[in-house]
Amino acid sequence: MKRTLQRKISGLKAGRVSERDFLAFLGNFPFSNETEIKLDFHRQLRRGIPEVVFGQGKSVEQLRRIVSKFMEMGEDLLITRIDRERFAALKKEFPGLRYHEAARIITCDRGPRARNKGKILVLSGGASDEKVAEEAYVSSLYLGNRTDREYDVGVACLARILSLQKKLNHYAVIIAVAGMEGALPSVVAGLTSTPVIAVPTSVGYGANFGGVSALLSMLNSCAGGISVVNIDNGFGAAFQATLINRKRS
Repeated sequence: MKRTLQRKISGLKAGRVSERDFLAFLGNFPFSNETEIKLDFHRQLRRGIPEVVFGQGKSVEQLRRIVSKFMEMGEDLLITRIDRERFAALKKEFPGLRYHEAARIITCDRGPRARNKGKILVLSGGASDEKVAEEAYVSSLYLGNRTDREYDVGVACLARILSLQKKLNHYAVIIAVAGMEGALPSVVAGLTSTPVIAVPTSVGYGANFGGVSALLSMLNSCAGGISVVNIDNGFGAAFQATLINRKRS
């Protein structure tokens, strides 16, 4: 939003933007005050990260109005938890959208810009955790971080994560995604001084309780330096990692 505001001010000074259009643009501060959807376009100025839309449960019509308002404001767009059917419906009206299928995320069809100095690493315990790991990975990229990923490095074969030990300290933050018993973040935190954000997933058999067993394992980790987000919340981990990375940059 800061860059968008600077462009609007420059346009006003140069005569490319009318006073009427500029006042209409300012009318969306601190949020767009519509009856059903109130988008927070002031958030980037307050927190350094723009509003991200949680797409689950939203209708195509609601999403259409959200995308339209983001386009009107010239803001970067990131919508999580979107299925291909709703994306296909939106793509007809907004051809500039991009769908990241594994992550179930919609963004504008342009590459992410790395604005933070440090790098983030996303790990997953197994291939079954990929959707959540990809949500973290794509979110991290579009929140302005250089981001790497290494999947299927769970504790059933410790040699896999041990093979990465030398490079773990090269990252500003590590996001460790795991289901089942959720042991991966504890092992990673025992191998590195890098802060670890643990993401429990709902992957597992009955006693996994939809991710609760992994969540409790991570909360009760003996290894220090671990923070834990909610079950399947890849975006939340990427957001927290971004805040840490910005402070380190």
